Amino acid sequence: MRAADAVSLPDLAERYRRVRSASEELAEPLSAEDCAIQSMPDASPTKWHLAHTSWFFETFVLERVDPSHDPFHPSYRVLFNSYYNAVGEQFSRPRRGMLSRPALDEVREYRRFVDRLVLERLDAAQVPEWLSQIVEVGLHHEQQHQELILTDVKHALGQNPLRPAYREQAGPAEPKAPPLRWHRYAAGVREIGHAGGDFAFDNEHPRHRQYLEDWELASRPVTAGEYLEFVRDGGYRRPELWLSDGWAWISESGAHAPLYWTHSEDDGSWWTLTLGGEREVSPEEPVTHVSYYEADAYATWAGARLPDEAEWECAAARAPVSGNFVESGRLHPAPAEAAGDAPVQLYGDVWEWTRSDYAPYPGFRVAPGALGEYNGKFMCNQRVLRGGSCATPQSHIRATYRNFFPPSARWQFSGIRLARQG
Repeated sequence: MRAADAVSLPDLAERYRRVRSASEELAEPLSAEDCAIQSMPDASPTKWHLAHTSWFFETFVLERVDPSHDPFHPSYRVLFNSYYNAVGEQFSRPRRGMLSRPALDEVREYRRFVDRLVLERLDAAQVPEWLSQIVEVGLHHEQQHQELILTDVKHALGQNPLRPAYREQAGPAEPKAPPLRWHRYAAGVREIGHAGGDFAFDNEHPRHRQYLEDWELASRPVTAGEYLEFVRDGGYRRPELWLSDGWAWISESGAHAPLYWTHSEDDGSWWTLTLGGEREVSPEEPVTHVSYYEADAYATWAGARLPDEAEWECAAARAPVSGNFVESGRLHPAPAEAAGDAPVQLYGDVWEWTRSDYAPYPGFRVAPGALGEYNGKFMCNQRVLRGGSCATPQSHIRATYRNFFPPSARWQFSGIRLARQG
């Protein structure tokens, strides 16, 4: 991890309070039962997210500051360790929903315990640089889990035939999405990756040069209405559109539309589950909850392709980091505004699949110690996504941010932006 030029300590303490409080606020609409269930191995209960993010600070901050630190509960070291083999054993990930104990109230007590001790350190007159850097990593780590709280809860609620809402909210009036246009970029040697000066994860480094051919990028993400044309054209029944692994995934999963979409046989309408409840699919909003396989098949059907992550980053580097993030409270993708001289919605709304493998940049080195396991060991069998989503905190995202998931994953707010050669 790198956190060059760390923020001033008073700012860091305030940021710590703000980020930690945001996790509690996301859990507020949920019952204790909601916080305990696990709907699939890739998801985790909200209670586990609340505990694990506290475990991170206890393990990597409090224990390092004070080797004689008296833990809140010795068994938490195993129960809430995610995948850090250098730290020790972990409780089985697919069985996190079996942890009826500790109770939610005890997990919240654990958070207060950790917060009190961490803030005692951050409010001290002298704080070592390494401590401020690890705290900053921990805060961005917690923001990742805030997004997972929302996506994991949505998946859990999606298994319920009552189709309940995470938080009741009225469906907003939907403006019409602007026509899709293409923006051309000239070939040349470009620099991508983080240049330093503020926080970035290790997988965003080092900044390096890469040659790109002429390319074009779509002005906005693919809409649900456009994707519905693909569905109606038999897109899920046409093997020539799919990668071999994608067609095998179709055959095994039985997928026939984006996750959470259901079809009414009565009137032919399509419905989707949102965090605000079930509603009819809006043709104007970006399609979401699609896998890489679906994104690639749609691009093939549309006579285009998905962008490389370098193409995406070069375009996004010119755009302000603004858009429909978790702070908007919408918690669902919104239709694009009128397109101008540059692509819109590069940030927020939906994570955009790229066709790039999640691999190390030239010169990448895994950080020493347990924190080196954070990103590097996952650089296999994953695809890169860019830009953040409607469930991402705005302060967490930047042009160089590299998200990654297996190509079959679709419970995240993942969408599609097309590209083609110039």
